[in-house]
Amino acid sequence: MKTDNKPWFWIPLLNFASGLPYAIIISVSVIMYKNLGISNEDIGVYTSLLYLPWVVKPLWSPLIELVGTKRKWFLLMQLIISISFLLVGFVIPTNGFFIMSLAIFWVAAFASASNDIATDGFYLLVLPEDKQSFFIGIRSTFYRLSMLAGNGLVVLFAGYLEHKFGDNTKAWSYTMICVGLLMTFITVYNFIFTPKNEINVVESNKETSHQNFGTIFISFFKKKQIGLILAFVLVFRLGESQLLKMLSPFLLDSKELGGMGLDTEAVGIIYGTFGVAALTLGGILGGIAISKHGLTKWMFPMFLAMHLPIIGFILLAFFHPTSIYYIYIVVILEQFGYGFGFTAFMMYLIHVAEGESKTAHYALATGFMAMGMMLPGMLSGYIQKYLGYGNFFIWVLIATIPGLILSRFLIFPKDFGKKSEEV
Repeated sequence: MKTDNKPWFWIPLLNFASGLPYAIIISVSVIMYKNLGISNEDIGVYTSLLYLPWVVKPLWSPLIELVGTKRKWFLLMQLIISISFLLVGFVIPTNGFFIMSLAIFWVAAFASASNDIATDGFYLLVLPEDKQSFFIGIRSTFYRLSMLAGNGLVVLFAGYLEHKFGDNTKAWSYTMICVGLLMTFITVYNFIFTPKNEINVVESNKETSHQNFGTIFISFFKKKQIGLILAFVLVFRLGESQLLKMLSPFLLDSKELGGMGLDTEAVGIIYGTFGVAALTLGGILGGIAISKHGLTKWMFPMFLAMHLPIIGFILLAFFHPTSIYYIYIVVILEQFGYGFGFTAFMMYLIHVAEGESKTAHYALATGFMAMGMMLPGMLSGYIQKYLGYGNFFIWVLIATIPGLILSRFLIFPKDFGKKSEEV
């Protein structure tokens, strides 16, 4: 079957293959290690280090531009990811599983970051420009669905196996093997259905591209307000980076340890289903709001919507309500606020990347964003251990203030992001 002109055959699973590895490596690994007896301190440090490939991916993105085709790159990277998840499943029952699984996740993280670069480039090269604006929404939808599959269905499956076997090690070993098999199926599907008509437009311009990369890199640091921009990008997610690492341990820890005492299945249902639905709705409404009125009007209110739901976790940590519905409400509000507010942050990064070399500058901006997630996340376990969950969430709320303050000094066009009324 010829699929070159039928994007519906290849765009959904190609973008699913970008989101699922990220969800497993960054989010699901936290729950896995928690249930396998790893301390919060070690979880915070070592799973945060897995962000590093997304921090530095702009540095090797020219290699993907210059060598081979995007299709060859993403197929190879997806194969490496598939093998990596299978290997994690096989090493979990071993004595040194923690170090070995982290090393394998590290390889998978580099492959996943490379897969993202190749997938984005392939989309721009193969899909006609008049279709790109429509399918950008489809790409986003299937990326979010992959997050639902990772944070929801995979965690639910692991929780089911924990109850079935009464053995967390066996449950997570089988879970990761199944995830590896799923990625293998997706890789084979993408090999069969992705178009083979890609033209490597860089081949005839290798020398020029190579010479210009240094200039492109330097030009990013010559942008107006670049010092303030970098400070803002690095500190805006200071609170969130710590919150994300300790939320699952908080929900899973017993009430004697200050947690909510939930099991793995309950966390999978709360965060992977209702949470992702709220996140998606928030993102859609955030995009609509900015397109109608522009970023200037909505930036600060959206940032507040993103951060204020942390108060809900403070209340949970101090009062420990017995009804699980309070947890549902807090998570839904937090995820909706995150989806709503993060839209404004990403729209601002698009503004930062405006001008020549937009793709490279956007990659650099998101690299600094990932750095702002990695470094505080590494300390989150130690801070939580010292403060306890209640005071930790208060600290997380305080940590959002610097980013809010810096955002008031950013300069950008008043109507940036507003949809043109011209037909």
